Amino acid sequence: MKHPAHRETIALETAEVLSHQAFEGDQYILRLHAPDCAALAQPGQFAHLVCDPMLAMRRPLSIMRVDAEKGWVDFLYKAVGRGTRLLARRQAGETLSLLGPIGKPFTPDPQRPRALLLGGGVGMPPMVFLAERMKTTGDSQPLVLMGSEVPFPFSERPSQIMLPGMPDGVIAAMPLLDDWGVPSRLASLQGYAGCYEGYITDLARHWLDSFDAAQREEVSVYACGPHPMLSAVAKLARDYQLPCQVSLEEYMACAVGGCAGCVVEVHTPEGTAMKRVCVDGPVFEAGSVFPAE
Repeated sequence: MKHPAHRETIALETAEVLSHQAFEGDQYILRLHAPDCAALAQPGQFAHLVCDPMLAMRRPLSIMRVDAEKGWVDFLYKAVGRGTRLLARRQAGETLSLLGPIGKPFTPDPQRPRALLLGGGVGMPPMVFLAERMKTTGDSQPLVLMGSEVPFPFSERPSQIMLPGMPDGVIAAMPLLDDWGVPSRLASLQGYAGCYEGYITDLARHWLDSFDAAQREEVSVYACGPHPMLSAVAKLARDYQLPCQVSLEEYMACAVGGCAGCVVEVHTPEGTAMKRVCVDGPVFEAGSVFPAE
């Protein structure tokens, strides 16, 4: 029997923990040696990991970076439940089972090369992956805006990249992106130095308002984060008449489309449909999931 097409690009492998960094706010960056996943992964996809041998259910984690040549995959996650708290105990040299990459990735639009990437909380990883891929291909010019209400999982620093349209004093950036030559700015309601005091969607409006109509015709939006944030991003895209893709975060069991435990309501030209986040997504057109009210 022929398998569904999406399963032909999913690898099952035993991955070795190469490093496991802890940050404030119960945040961790896990690097695994998973060459099959690294060779196939695209921005917006995720992997399904066994967090602990005593825990049967896997956990989905968005992919933050890969190196296909060296065979490693990076994940940024927050320990919030039993599975991720067990995962946080894993140490370098240990192994775990990885299933991935899974899901529909982002699809950059070369006709709209000004790419606005919005990542909130644990929605930041896909934006880092997408920005790196865009920088590598050279088809798009990404700007990454990140928001967090806990300390960022990196030591933010003043950006070396000038960025028109930013409010005075908003200079904090992710060092990794700055080193790549990708502009980024940070937002939070916690009063962190150099960060925008507010939501990243409001910061995005400052940037978009600095453009004329012709320049805005070149902008496309990509986002990942909690549902309230994505709903606000969808409204932002509608207000400025911009195409927008969002990556959803959902609880899931099998992650390969079999259990239908991660379905969401999606609005299509043919009517409302129930789509599986794991394989029909996690990336969807924003207006189909968050229609105008």
